Amino acid sequence: MTAPISLSSSSLPLWLDWSLRLALATLIGAAIGWNRERTGKAAGLRTHMLVSLGSALFILMPLAVYPEPSADALSRTIQGVATGVGFLGAGEIVHQSLPATGKAKVKGLTSAAAIWVTAALGTTAACGVWQLSLVGTVITLLTLTVVRRVGQFAQNYHDEDG
Repeated sequence: MTAPISLSSSSLPLWLDWSLRLALATLIGAAIGWNRERTGKAAGLRTHMLVSLGSALFILMPLAVYPEPSADALSRTIQGVATGVGFLGAGEIVHQSLPATGKAKVKGLTSAAAIWVTAALGTTAACGVWQLSLVGTVITLLTLTVVRRVGQFAQNYHDEDG
């Protein structure tokens, strides 16, 4: 399994260990944010970088403040990050009414989910579980690119048959 969360177990100086964890979180946010930016989404590169970095900073606080990692403090911090970022994601969801049909259309769900996942990936990076962070990033990027194309193909196929 992966290395423990403790900051003192690393052979690196503490400041360098923190810096690497924060840098990884920021790079993960950049990868996902770049994907969103190039597709023209409002929450793009800077937003995702800041969400991931902010999540990592919140996670590092209880690890840095307490001499031994407190599972309770870390758990509460993770819950707070997930909840807080959920509100940020909710702000990304825009509810619009289509005037011609009168039907409601909800937009921004994928962007909100991307923000939420970015926070989770920043959290894993801060905990020092870099393997999980990288695998999660790859899966997220595949979901945002490949699954989108499959959905477009299915929609085009359906439109041609319909």
